[in-house]
Amino acid sequence: MTPGPHLSRRSFLGMAAATPLATTGVLGAGAGTARAAGTAYVMAYFTESPNGTGTDYGLHLAVSTDSLNWMPLNQNRPVVTPTEGALGLRDPFILRKQDGTFVVLATDLLGTDWNYVSQYVHVWNSADLRTFTGYHRLKLHDMNSHAWAPEAFWDAGRGRYALVYSAVNSSGHNVIMVNHTTDFVTASAPQVFFDPGYDVIDGDVAVGVNGVNYLYFKKDQTLVGARSTSLDPGSFTEFSTGVAHGGTEAPTLVKAPSGGDWFLWGDTYTPNGVFYAWRTSDLASGTWTALDQRAYTQPVNSKHCGITPLSTTEYDNLVTRWGAPGWNRLKSYNYPARYVRHSDYTGRIDAYPFDPYTDSLWQLVPGLADSAGVSFRSVSHPTRYLRHYDYRIRLDVDDGTPAFAADATFSRTAGLADASWSSFRSYNNPGRYLRHFDYALRIDPITTATDRQDATFRVGY
Repeated sequence: MTPGPHLSRRSFLGMAAATPLATTGVLGAGAGTARAAGTAYVMAYFTESPNGTGTDYGLHLAVSTDSLNWMPLNQNRPVVTPTEGALGLRDPFILRKQDGTFVVLATDLLGTDWNYVSQYVHVWNSADLRTFTGYHRLKLHDMNSHAWAPEAFWDAGRGRYALVYSAVNSSGHNVIMVNHTTDFVTASAPQVFFDPGYDVIDGDVAVGVNGVNYLYFKKDQTLVGARSTSLDPGSFTEFSTGVAHGGTEAPTLVKAPSGGDWFLWGDTYTPNGVFYAWRTSDLASGTWTALDQRAYTQPVNSKHCGITPLSTTEYDNLVTRWGAPGWNRLKSYNYPARYVRHSDYTGRIDAYPFDPYTDSLWQLVPGLADSAGVSFRSVSHPTRYLRHYDYRIRLDVDDGTPAFAADATFSRTAGLADASWSSFRSYNNPGRYLRHFDYALRIDPITTATDRQDATFRVGY
């Protein structure tokens, strides 16, 4: 469960003693073992942006081949939207069931009304995440409370799925509850799964990692882990060092594609909507190292993600069904929290997130002066292109002249600071490259290591 742009659940809890976030469960990948590393991954999320232009409380999907850099599907529009309850969702989670099909769970909530009472969660079935069937809401408890951030995992000892979520019980604070189910249509009576005596939300579980089960959750503004050799309610004990980047929630554990490493994702609400990631080579250590933001890119406007491994074929089928975006974003190499955007028709790099977010979306089209090059057409102003004028970058209307075409054309090269990224050399001033200086974009000669970093960008989504 993640906060809205103006009021986080953390703030709300400070005002009303009885309510915080949710719980992020587990991928039961395979026969009840810890989620295996995949050859590809799918992320479920909803969207919020600072002034709401990018906000949507439906189910969004993105895919990745490395679990770090993500491509939104369906042009970052929802693939399905609830039709019951609050008519919106938060905190979606995808579980691969024992038969290989999927179930999607989500909080029944539209927007940021943390007082909204719902004992239900949204449920969809899906054979392949290309179609969604059997939509219904599943009731989990009778308390005057919520059922936030539902997740599930296969409990092999019980022969059932455990569905975990956050609710305020008689203790007066959020605890992580659990119901057991075989079909996500009916469920057993709720039990307290984890209550350390203080408010906890957003639980995410990894099952059977070297014989140990791990539960990560939000404690205050940090992500903290607990562990147990069983999946019995009440058996988990806190053990890890907390990690955070500002106010942080919604932990998501992901097994790295190769090797024994794990990633821990977290969603911040100060500022709202920025994901951060940490890495460990040993879950048992309880210690994490922050990843450089160069290493990962979240889907635009994404909030509170759930990540599930896929096969390469499933990845390809999802892209075929929902389509790749018709636009790109450009991330700065040496300021990876910042993206290329236009503001008042001036090119610059600014810290994500911002609105209008469409100011950072670009169609990389064949160069106006040379089709072997590239030009940057604005998605929000499609008659305008990035071009240099007096060496500064502006967003101008194409006037059809050869001079404009030349100013708006660049040759894409291997990144000057990192060959796996990209740099862009001016077509008509080939001794100069697109770079940022004091956050403003311009074309300049490149001579120093700092220049090379300023002139290097990641073309992604």
